[in-house]
Amino acid sequence: MSDPFKSLVSTLESRFSGIAAKSLSGVPSELGTITGSGVKLDSFKYEIPDYYVAEWLAELELPAFSLVGTMISPVDEAGNPIGGGAPSQRSRFDFDETKIGEVRLNWSAGIKPGDRVLAVPVNGGKDAVIVCKVVSSGG
Repeated sequence: MSDPFKSLVSTLESRFSGIAAKSLSGVPSELGTITGSGVKLDSFKYEIPDYYVAEWLAELELPAFSLVGTMISPVDEAGNPIGGGAPSQRSRFDFDETKIGEVRLNWSAGIKPGDRVLAVPVNGGKDAVIVCKVVSSGG
């Protein structure tokens, strides 16, 4: 069985690539670096302390897939075993194809100082909107 998550990631990447290309056609975008107190665009002399981050809201489509694992029962609200719960025998868990609406992709929570980003200068260059994090083709 092929890995459904690889297919999902590939689909998301191609769709976001297309959306980004359409959104940015004719818009001057440039690379920048996240600093400890803002973003420094490559072509701009000064750091921009207050920047905006694009928000991505999507519908997540999961194909039917299966996972193999064990269960422990009983557990508390955090999932920790209670009362001597022991793992079950390995079992297969089957999931139906499903769509989950309004999934917020909070990639901005993962950006940190030193990260390279694609930014669009706005308000005459006083502000910038960070569109995405940029990584080398090797990851």
